[in-house]
Amino acid sequence: MKKVKKYNRMNTRKTYYQIVNISLLLFFISAVTSMAQTIESKLDEYIHAYVKLNRYSGSVLIAKEGKIILNRGYGMADIEHDVPNTPQTKFRLGSITKQFTSMAIMQLQERELLSVEDPITSYLPDFRDGEKITIHHLLTHTSGIPNFTNFPEYAETMMLPSTVEKTIDRFKDKSLEFEPGERYRYSNSGYIVLGYIVEKAAGESYEDYIEEQLFKPLNMKSTGYDHHETILKNRASGYSAGKEGFDNARYVDMTIPHAAGSLYSTVEDLYLWDRALYTEKLLSKSSLDKIFTPFKGNYGYGWSIRPQSGHKRISHGGGINGFSTTISRYVDDDICIIVLSNLEFAPSGKIATNLASILFGEEADWPKEQKIAEVNPSIYDAYVGRYELRPNLIIAIIKEENRLFAQATGQSKAEIFPESEEKFFWKVFDAQISFIKNEQGEVTQAILHRGDRDQTATKIE
Repeated sequence: MKKVKKYNRMNTRKTYYQIVNISLLLFFISAVTSMAQTIESKLDEYIHAYVKLNRYSGSVLIAKEGKIILNRGYGMADIEHDVPNTPQTKFRLGSITKQFTSMAIMQLQERELLSVEDPITSYLPDFRDGEKITIHHLLTHTSGIPNFTNFPEYAETMMLPSTVEKTIDRFKDKSLEFEPGERYRYSNSGYIVLGYIVEKAAGESYEDYIEEQLFKPLNMKSTGYDHHETILKNRASGYSAGKEGFDNARYVDMTIPHAAGSLYSTVEDLYLWDRALYTEKLLSKSSLDKIFTPFKGNYGYGWSIRPQSGHKRISHGGGINGFSTTISRYVDDDICIIVLSNLEFAPSGKIATNLASILFGEEADWPKEQKIAEVNPSIYDAYVGRYELRPNLIIAIIKEENRLFAQATGQSKAEIFPESEEKFFWKVFDAQISFIKNEQGEVTQAILHRGDRDQTATKIE
């Protein structure tokens, strides 16, 4: 009898510890789940803060260590038909296209069909100063070729279909802005030339090459070269800022951006791309390392490599009529943040940066609605004129019926509102402009404030 009691006591104690362990495990699981929900809720709340101010509409995917934390659509893919954005909505990517172009170039190098040290005269013999410019210079935006999307005539020519050769004709005889390799200056022209080189080296169109060699191997079924005439399910309509809210974005024929900005995709497909870049499925590690090595301007091959709060960040943004996009990869943390928007003024890059800050437990810069100051509209007359931000990029300040508008080269006109007598802001996107006077009280400059960057524009008329 005593032995039975001893056994029962031991069995009871064992059962007690099992219950305690299970309770602790359930508590831990509950705490982790609650923490995950809290992070997800905070990320979602941040994005909604922009949606409420009409500064964001699109789809966002956030993943960490191979697990998706957030994958949602916000706002409308088609405002006119009340079609909401979803994770399956297809957006034009703009310059995110460049990372696919650089991948194609490096694949062709591995197949010994070209070398990044080749001068571009190997493919374009009559290109001015082409013997000085290598494929490496094109990839890193250090070629000195002027950016054709900043040309004054671009606003009209972007609507006209063009072969890649015809597009190159627009800038191939222009003087270089600096000696190749001397400095970094972002140029869509260089990536147009890269697209042409892909076609020559591969013996097929750029579109066919990236479809067969990049998208199909990764099962990226919702990614491709965009064509206006194609019926494309789940395609988002693109919007720009209008006088009373949103306008349909200005038309751009998709033969124009080519290898610099012609692709469309979804957040889910771009996440497949992110996962593949940790492997050698498309390219060897040594070639991937070359892509992700920063040169001048912290730019690699189709990627920007800039740290954020001590975390290694490999990222790129995109902007094309009606769309604003960003993919940010924090490779040491295995974090991927993809922000796609069908509002061309959406601060997708800033949103992605602040979503990362939330993940890292840091303070995020939350959007806030700015108040309009009461000023006498007569002061607007002094601000009217054209301001040169850089060669071929002009901001026109226009007064209409006691309202002030700003219009950059190739962009839609948008109203700006007074924060004070000298400083104005855009309601629809996160930017401000200040007007600077000389000692005689004449307006001579404007300073564009966007994010943590200030750019000075000189009044030229």
